[in-house]
Amino acid sequence: MSNMMKQEEMETLRELIKDVDTAMLTTVTDEGLVSRPMKTQEVEFDGDLWFFTKKETDKYEEILHDQDVNVAYAGKSYVSVRGRAEIVDDLDKKKELWSKVYEKIMQTSYDDPNVVLIKVKTEAAEYWETGNFTKKIAFLYKRMTGQSSKSTDVNETVELNK
Repeated sequence: MSNMMKQEEMETLRELIKDVDTAMLTTVTDEGLVSRPMKTQEVEFDGDLWFFTKKETDKYEEILHDQDVNVAYAGKSYVSVRGRAEIVDDLDKKKELWSKVYEKIMQTSYDDPNVVLIKVKTEAAEYWETGNFTKKIAFLYKRMTGQSSKSTDVNETVELNK
């Protein structure tokens, strides 16, 4: 994939997720998959997603055990991001990303040694643009005429190989 195409795909993802306040982070547990809401960072998407958490949470332990995660966004469009998570304990990065909202949510400050960051390196993303009228019409037309609607691409997948 060319760098230009990769840049265009990142721009598309950036536009799709920029106004979504809450994402759903899915991790792997011994019992299966678990999802929970996470506050979306107000930073420019560059292929990495950032979230705050505390060391005493299940998701912290789950990521230490298995780094495969999924992050889902629902807003004007729907975005599913597959990636690898890592725990980052960098005071400067925490300070950079911290806001008063986190102080209220987490009942602490960024310099609390229990507060860490989850960095998700995006491997691929799939998205459905709800405003894409043409794809919706093609999908519905094929359904109404009895044709297979499987061949109508109502979503896009991008691979982000960093």
